Amino acid sequence: MDAHDLSDVALAAQLAGEAGALLADLRAYGDRTGKALGDAGDSAANSLICNALRLARPHDGLLSEEEKDNSARLEHARVWIVDPLDGTREYGEGRSDWAVHVALAVGGKPLVGAVALPGFDGSPVLRSDQPAELPLATGKPRLVVSRTRPAAEALAVAEALGGELIPMGSAGAKAMAVVLGQADIYLHSGGQYEWDSCAPVAVALTHGLHCSRLDGSPLIYNQRDTYMPDLLICRMEWAERVLAILDLTKPRSS
Repeated sequence: MDAHDLSDVALAAQLAGEAGALLADLRAYGDRTGKALGDAGDSAANSLICNALRLARPHDGLLSEEEKDNSARLEHARVWIVDPLDGTREYGEGRSDWAVHVALAVGGKPLVGAVALPGFDGSPVLRSDQPAELPLATGKPRLVVSRTRPAAEALAVAEALGGELIPMGSAGAKAMAVVLGQADIYLHSGGQYEWDSCAPVAVALTHGLHCSRLDGSPLIYNQRDTYMPDLLICRMEWAERVLAILDLTKPRSS
């Protein structure tokens, strides 16, 4: 089917899957490693996705981590938000916890998303139009956190709830761990941008998960400043308690 004829979510899923396959082949059959491999992967996946979006949806805005931001996107209600290789370090190190994000925000809301996980068994592409029933929750909550710099807020929540920390790479891999029932809470603060979370949040929302800023406010996309320093994605049964703990741990003005 011609890309012009695909629905938005089918287009997102197709491009995420194609970019994931390209990245997997580049790593398996190329001669680069480490940062050189990550840079090559970023460039190749970005070209595939963004060139296809410009052809298939020429009247929409576009924001990609790997391209210079164009403020013209602010004039569009529909804006594609792309992270062609989320977890570049993990990809270059030969790990499995990296992802490809393709999302469409409409009026600032993350309505369409696809997250490809090429390093995982079956190379799944999780889509915002194909929600699956969440597995039953287990006992103590499992929190996915950064491999190198777990958020202080996540550590505080884990201590308060008696939770287990699971270090993992990319934001997309961590968010999809909650979607897939491999974790219960993903809480992050500092160092992220819109492309890190838009597609994962679109998928998580349609799977019935709670998604918000750490103060409970909504995640709004296609902002002039693309920095989005914090987010919470978790099972609904944990949301109220997590937000209450976060409120208690906030610095108070004297």
